[in-house]
Amino acid sequence: MYEELEKRLTSLPKCADVVLDTDCYNEVDDQFALSFLLANPKRVNLLAVTAAPFLNQNSTSPEDGMLKSLDELRRIITLCGRSDVLCNTFAGSRDYLENESTPRISPAASEIVRLANLHSPQNPLYVISIGCITNAASALLLDPGIRDKVVYVWLGGHALTWPDTAEFNMRQDIPAARAVFQSGCALALLPCMGVVSGFTITAPEIRYWLLGQNEVCDYLGNIVLNGMRTLGDTPWSRVLWDVCAAAWVMNDSERFLKGELRRMPLPNAQYQYSKTEFTPHPIQYIWHVDRDALMGELITSLRSLK
Repeated sequence: MYEELEKRLTSLPKCADVVLDTDCYNEVDDQFALSFLLANPKRVNLLAVTAAPFLNQNSTSPEDGMLKSLDELRRIITLCGRSDVLCNTFAGSRDYLENESTPRISPAASEIVRLANLHSPQNPLYVISIGCITNAASALLLDPGIRDKVVYVWLGGHALTWPDTAEFNMRQDIPAARAVFQSGCALALLPCMGVVSGFTITAPEIRYWLLGQNEVCDYLGNIVLNGMRTLGDTPWSRVLWDVCAAAWVMNDSERFLKGELRRMPLPNAQYQYSKTEFTPHPIQYIWHVDRDALMGELITSLRSLK
């Protein structure tokens, strides 16, 4: 019954049609992920970039976070010299879902629906979400028929072995996460703590590999180093979470990520995985990141942006 769904999760095209949905101003890893995709036009056809809402110390409301992210993603696209993508940036939802069945209508959700309907089960649209999954969930709720024309890739929640799933992307919009989990669409899930948390970079690596290479490398390196300076003189590393989700569409022969197909428990309002509710279909659960292989690919890609 799910053979076609599983095929979409295990057979990657040579060049994937991609939408990146990002809370780009939230911290520093989104900028790395976006630059990584932009640096690989032979592997990634980036059709649109959409801004996701977020609320933390860097924003005053989910809407403010979304608008700041829209500005930041445009800044990164400009730095990367990809004016062809600049006109395909879209504002996302101004708030989270109220429930699991009512979408938040936004330019981002509408564009995901439009692009998905230009695709097919044999040639799906890949929607990479590296923030709360509000925009992507809203697209599915606006047009449930796109579920067979998309592959969703989401960095969200924690590993099944973690004591909770109160991860930032997931806890902001549990109804959206539950809607996607139950939608029937092909979904690859990259858990944060316990899996992606191993993808770290250090200050010496940034200084050695990135600084002085090009404008993009300097921008990315310095936003990380500036954050590091607030910690003082202590041993330090930074997780570049979102790069792993971006890498999924380039993961031929599992060269960066390893996963398994399985039914997943649904997240609940208590930020736990349910013991009684499960996805009606298998999803791809990523359980390992090859840190050195992916870091090497990331650095090479960023340095190529001259």
